Amino acid sequence: MIPEQAAGPAPPARVRIRVEEQVFSVEKSLLVESSEYFRALFRSGMKESTQEELRLRALSAAGFLAMLRVLAGERPVLSGDESVEAVECAAFLQAGPLARYLVHSVNSDNCLLLYQAAAVFGLRELFHSAALYIRDSYAELREGLEGLPGELRAYVRSLLPSTFIAVGAHTPTFEFLEDLSRTICYLDEESNAWRTLACLPLAASTFLAGVATMENKIYIVGGVYGASKQVVESSFCYDADTNAWSEFASPHQLRYDVTLVGHEGHLYAIGGEYEKTALKSVEKYDVATKTWSFVCDLPQPSAATPCAQALGQIFVCLWKPLDTTVVYEYEARRDEWLPVTDLKRPQSYGHCMVAHRDNLYVMRNGPSDDFLRCVIDCFNLTSRQWTTLPGQFVNSKGALFTAVIRGDTVYTVNRMLTLLYSVEQETWRFKQEKAGFPRSGSLQTFLLRLPRRDHDIAT
Repeated sequence: MIPEQAAGPAPPARVRIRVEEQVFSVEKSLLVESSEYFRALFRSGMKESTQEELRLRALSAAGFLAMLRVLAGERPVLSGDESVEAVECAAFLQAGPLARYLVHSVNSDNCLLLYQAAAVFGLRELFHSAALYIRDSYAELREGLEGLPGELRAYVRSLLPSTFIAVGAHTPTFEFLEDLSRTICYLDEESNAWRTLACLPLAASTFLAGVATMENKIYIVGGVYGASKQVVESSFCYDADTNAWSEFASPHQLRYDVTLVGHEGHLYAIGGEYEKTALKSVEKYDVATKTWSFVCDLPQPSAATPCAQALGQIFVCLWKPLDTTVVYEYEARRDEWLPVTDLKRPQSYGHCMVAHRDNLYVMRNGPSDDFLRCVIDCFNLTSRQWTTLPGQFVNSKGALFTAVIRGDTVYTVNRMLTLLYSVEQETWRFKQEKAGFPRSGSLQTFLLRLPRRDHDIAT
């Protein structure tokens, strides 16, 4: 008698989707996971839920293909027509991953098109995100705005533009020794002056703290006080809409010199130090449930980890021996850090990273460890190629290690000057000069949308 062989796992159930004249074979589970339309269809019990082939008459093949590519983890570069067809597909199929990809793809070339398409097909999150982008680049997009319907122009004008924010490194203080310089400040570009937005809570530290923004709030985690670098055990949140501070729980592992990132409703506390030991643990804070949980460790211990977000993903730089920087991407669905690329350059002081469109810009001092000069290497996530930006940026005229990008404009600042650069293909061109931030020491910078009320306290 021949024993029966153990059956292997059943192959995933697939369905053929006919769109226009093309047929796509897709796993049912992928469609159920990613589309409200297919989730309802396959669970409805109707005859269509068991058919081997379905026809989608209202969509284009190009839009459906764009969705499948995004679901496969690709980052497709879409033409104008493909973008509109992808918006239609995301709306009709209620495909959340495709809608989020379109939100993170908004740029100065496609924002007006995506804004109008989102208005037509009712994709609310994309509509609002594109409108915010247009508001932040209003002057540069003014000519194109004239072609929009009046109600769409009015909605853009009703929004608050983002403002350049800076905070210095401050340790906690006592009420009777209150330090009036412990403030978060914003750049009033019309009057070319830095003004006070809010005073830090007495117990908060921004010295070696993780600071991040998300949903128009500033979050502060960690930080130290005292000669022995005692970690501040409370975390703090400033709500720009209400002009109020609140406290929230600190990570399970206390840490300083930590990188904090706000991403899709969660804060990520990445690495850092504790008792002079570098950490590789990473914790995630769910703002909705107000809870911290550990996620996948970094590949190696790291403090003050350079980090940026591009195309809706988190990227970090980690240093390896022999002058190698490795860029990793955090894959949230699989909870993994995946190596993306590496760069061999002599290490030096002041390493950081910012993102624009599908480019990651890694900034460091040099050449020859000259801390007054900055060189920038650019990695394109689509072509997977490195380039070096022409020219060198002198830190004494603009501290590029505090750079943030709004639209196509880079904001950098030090005590003497705030410099603005225009991002043009593979170059940064000098654009404008503003007042420097009149505080010594290291800075952290970010963007907020400030309600129309008088702060008006000059720094």
